[in-house]
Amino acid sequence: MDKKICEIGGGHWGQNHIKTLYGMGCLAAIAEANPKRLEELLAQYPGVKGYANVDEAIAARYDGYTLATPAETHFEIGKKIIGAGLNVMMEKPMTMTAEQSKILVELAEKTGSRLMVGHVLLFHPAIRKIKETIDSGRLGKLYYLYSNRLNLGTVRTQESVFASFAPHDISVLDYLIGSSATKIEAKGAKFLQDRIYDTTMTQLEYPNNVHAHIFVSWLHPFKEQLLVVVGSKGMITFNDATDKEVRFYDKRIDFENGIPVKLENPDEVIAYEKKMPLEEELRYFIEHLDSKIGINDGIAGYQVVKVLESVQKMLDKQE
Repeated sequence: MDKKICEIGGGHWGQNHIKTLYGMGCLAAIAEANPKRLEELLAQYPGVKGYANVDEAIAARYDGYTLATPAETHFEIGKKIIGAGLNVMMEKPMTMTAEQSKILVELAEKTGSRLMVGHVLLFHPAIRKIKETIDSGRLGKLYYLYSNRLNLGTVRTQESVFASFAPHDISVLDYLIGSSATKIEAKGAKFLQDRIYDTTMTQLEYPNNVHAHIFVSWLHPFKEQLLVVVGSKGMITFNDATDKEVRFYDKRIDFENGIPVKLENPDEVIAYEKKMPLEEELRYFIEHLDSKIGINDGIAGYQVVKVLESVQKMLDKQE
């Protein structure tokens, strides 16, 4: 790949970007405000240019920028990149507020910048296979989906479990269903800290009477990352915390003379190609620098932030 990419941010996830981009032959530069960390990264990745100042990195006008700085900095840095007419993939959450995300989307439309948000699960090959299966019609009409993201920890002290865990689930549900939620209801419970929710249940309604819910908790005896999709002709499960299998259940309910009848056939494992989601995500961004971003563009990232903001307001009203 002949595109030159500058990574902004050399923290934990930024270093994953750096390593992956370097392996793809696309890493041209790193912008990192911590001089010591920048020096260590440049020693580890020879031939890469370093910037301690993000404005200087933007002024160099690389083909694309990947942004993995703290979420509260996304808006200001993103606005500079997009305002310069440059392309950027911002890590999730896109910004801290829906209004900020909307501003960036509108600015990208004005400047012609390619804007993408890094919800990496959309590039997990299992999620892509599930989307392919849904679009093929094998499940029939979608009825409902649910996503559980449960574990013991990591407990945050500045944000609720929904803000911490659920962005992945919102983006996956929107992607699989093909639209954003039209109605949201949420409830939660606090146990460990006065203002931080440890567990939440969120119900979402989508067009065409498709429903979904998201259950997240960091007070749970075991790790579970379970996605279930139910349609009129069949069902799918994917548990990313255990066997990582995409399993199709040939099960449904039909009516005979007005009486519901359960129909069941043997289930099967749907094979999918094992690829690294982050590399697939970055490859997609780079391949679409000169064309339209179709997966998780700025509008999709904005919709996720809107849900996060709406749910937080609902939780605040419980207090």
